[in-house]
Amino acid sequence: MTKYWRSLLLVALFGASMLLAGCDMFAEEQEEGDDVLYVYSWGDYLSPEVLEQFEEETGIHVILDEFDTNESMYPRVAEGAENYDVLCPSDYMIQKLIENNLLQPLDFSQLPNATEYIGEDFFRQSEAFDKGHIHNVPYCWGTVGIMYNIRMVDEPVDSWSILWNPKYKGEILMQDSARDAFMIPLRLQGHSMNTKDPQQLQAARDMLIAQKPLVQAYGVDDIRDKLSSGEAALGVIFSGEAINLMKANPDLRFCPAPKEGTNLFIDSWVIPKNARHVENAHKFINFICRPDIAAKNFESLGYSTPNLAVREQEEENEDMEGYLEVAFPPEEVYHGQETYSYLGKELDKLYTSLWLQVKVE
Repeated sequence: MTKYWRSLLLVALFGASMLLAGCDMFAEEQEEGDDVLYVYSWGDYLSPEVLEQFEEETGIHVILDEFDTNESMYPRVAEGAENYDVLCPSDYMIQKLIENNLLQPLDFSQLPNATEYIGEDFFRQSEAFDKGHIHNVPYCWGTVGIMYNIRMVDEPVDSWSILWNPKYKGEILMQDSARDAFMIPLRLQGHSMNTKDPQQLQAARDMLIAQKPLVQAYGVDDIRDKLSSGEAALGVIFSGEAINLMKANPDLRFCPAPKEGTNLFIDSWVIPKNARHVENAHKFINFICRPDIAAKNFESLGYSTPNLAVREQEEENEDMEGYLEVAFPPEEVYHGQETYSYLGKELDKLYTSLWLQVKVE
């Protein structure tokens, strides 16, 4: 090959590589442009129909990532592994994000649906983890309770103590989450689920270790499948999962608040400090608070909604007959229940260490 043709070939190859690089840069610019939104939420927490409708109405493409626990979500946000635009963590994790300067205040002038339709009681409740409720808009709420199969359980279920009954050995499902697992023995011993006393936490650990031979599995989403198919007699679940489970298996019943007390949780929409599409994030949160959209999410998920307009609609919904008290329980169910608080780095480490001791024992 002559020098001339070699030079010509090199020019052509260089031009092609630049063209490909330009295409990659263009694709990246398109992905990072104004028409995209990165959402990080609990698994199965948004109706696919709702996401499609948001994209159709706004032209904003939603890229959704999902997490199964608050603890698995936090490091991805804290370490900047992804630049998410909107998150949906739980109460105590929101407090942790705020205290570590990882959230930005919301502009409520861009959130008229939140102001109009989200119950003031839920904003007041959020004061426990977001002083002034300036960082969050409540999305779902509920309690941690016990789901049980009446064909396998022949006694009243109103206490956490049933989860230590040897009669149900191999038929008990527990949450694979330190806070939700430790909450149960803490309440059985009469302690706050937000205790900072190491001795109380160690005693709770010992109770969980003693319970372990009775436990079929520690899980998260798979608990629903096992209860639905009748593979276990009892399981610790979030109240929002109860309705769909009861519809799937008529033998299932739900105790939303054992008599020793339980966690009242609120999951809220927040915007990370390093979000790149802040305006889109506000549009999304405002859209989610629209009554027709909130109703679609509620009917898809089953989790109780703080959207007051939805409750009025669902009271007329024939499909909700027999389930309204689960979705919208009377005040005595949740009045006076505790909400998780962020306990600080040292307690985080202690919980992690104690929970690991339970799991490996």
